[in-house]
Amino acid sequence: MARMAQNLVSVEVITPEKLFYKGDVELVICRTLTGDEGFMAGHQWATKLLDIGELRIKEEDKDQYLRAAVAGGFIDVKDSIVIYTDAAEWAQDIDANRAQIAKERAEKWLADNPEEDEAEQLKREAALRRAVTRLTIYEAGTKKINTL
Repeated sequence: MARMAQNLVSVEVITPEKLFYKGDVELVICRTLTGDEGFMAGHQWATKLLDIGELRIKEEDKDQYLRAAVAGGFIDVKDSIVIYTDAAEWAQDIDANRAQIAKERAEKWLADNPEEDEAEQLKREAALRRAVTRLTIYEAGTKKINTL
């Protein structure tokens, strides 16, 4: 078995449909319920819930991050990192028209139903956040974020 560089950690991103991403990376940044957090090789073990948001992956010897929209889930950090999410999409796979329609539908529903039950409000707010995240990732297109 090849020896992995000390500064790399094995990462898998898994959706119900497929293995979305697998590789050895320098850094993973994802949106947890308390904000954006980064995880690297040797990170203290953790399991955290993910919020709807952007996933950034810094591959070895790359100057830019891979970016994807994720729909919540959780991250399990041990000697390797596994991210489980209901949905993950790269920018080039996002249907911008569908995301825009979902955004507009959620905004209209929220404006027209301000006193609807709390569970339905939360569901529509989550739909709006997913659509906004997908549009943000799509608009970034093939552009990548420079490393820090």
